[in-house]
Amino acid sequence: MLEDPLLLARLQFALTAATHYMFVALTLGLAPYILATQLTAVLRDDRARMTAVRFWGGLYLVNYGMGVLSGLVMELQLGLNWSGIQEMFGYTFAAPIALETMTAFFVESTFLGLWIFGWDRMGRWAHLACFAVVTATAYMSAWWVLVSNGFLRNPVGFEMVDGVAHMTDPAALLTNPASALAFGHIVTSALLLGALVVAAVSAYHLVRRKDDHGIFRRGVRYAAITVTLMALPVATFGGLQFGIVGEAPPTSGLTYSPGEIEAIEAAHEGGTASAVGLFGEVTMVLSWLVFALLGPVMLLVWPFGGLDRWRWFLAPLTVTPFLPYAASVGGWGFRETNRQPWAVVHHLTTADAMTPLSPGMALLSFSLFTAAFAVLASVTCWLLARYARRGPEGGPLAARREAEHGEPAAPVHSF
Repeated sequence: MLEDPLLLARLQFALTAATHYMFVALTLGLAPYILATQLTAVLRDDRARMTAVRFWGGLYLVNYGMGVLSGLVMELQLGLNWSGIQEMFGYTFAAPIALETMTAFFVESTFLGLWIFGWDRMGRWAHLACFAVVTATAYMSAWWVLVSNGFLRNPVGFEMVDGVAHMTDPAALLTNPASALAFGHIVTSALLLGALVVAAVSAYHLVRRKDDHGIFRRGVRYAAITVTLMALPVATFGGLQFGIVGEAPPTSGLTYSPGEIEAIEAAHEGGTASAVGLFGEVTMVLSWLVFALLGPVMLLVWPFGGLDRWRWFLAPLTVTPFLPYAASVGGWGFRETNRQPWAVVHHLTTADAMTPLSPGMALLSFSLFTAAFAVLASVTCWLLARYARRGPEGGPLAARREAEHGEPAAPVHSF
């Protein structure tokens, strides 16, 4: 393996992409819950719910910051290791990525900054509107990424001119079924993951009988409802994508002849990629079976106080987020390996998409990027666990108890 630059580059991309997506999934999963909680707090003039916004928002902030860092590293390694995609499909594949960058790093980051530093400095509706923009742009960023990824699986809306793809039909790119179905699957699975993270943190504090503001009782109830509602859509959007796997894109034949395509795919049959894809599929299915059972069980014990007091039931909930994370990584593994040996199906092989690298340079790149992402993932997990254990009084956005000179702290909002 150490002497195969292509295998090292693919493994590096798999590790970095999987790590980055774990941050993205939690961002997408937590944002709607925080937004809904803040809206309720504003409408009801409810300080307890605003305390919850500060708590969950603090976890969101930590995760988002690390997600931005990992995203920057992701784009760097994409440019360094996969220049063949940029050279051939820079006018098509790269365009949505550029829009995602502008959405995430300009609009989303700006309004998140206003939301973070706007506590006690702007009206409650303006402050709420800031996070509404953050939530909308988070999902818009995910959409643009999936437009690019869907193009790799089902390239549409372009023509080849001197070996370079030029976009001719932006509407076809935006309505690509490979992107639309994946977006539905990502959204529903992220909501499920976010709900189970909320359930895990809430269960941790409820087991210890610490819930002065009712934050965690509401959190575990939200999780019960969301897991129940999202289980079927997750499976539906995932299952519909199987209809695309194995189909030739409408642009097949523009770059390679049918005979050449058949020969390339025949040479790649079986191998490690197929094993990884199978493992990812099994992980997804088994995890979904647990989700499909867990939600109804949570709803069943709710009326009997099981979500508040049954420690034997609450304690296992603290480890449930590992399942959706494993399913998410397994799902991406299944999606990407089923595209092999193509970087862009029937147009560009993975080998041709890679930047020419010596074995030594490939190993150095793999080592550096893997180490960087391992540090980011470890620090993020540590910070999230630390602030989650501290509770609403110890998070990064927690309101101060006293001002610097011993005077009462400013109110959360001028309700």
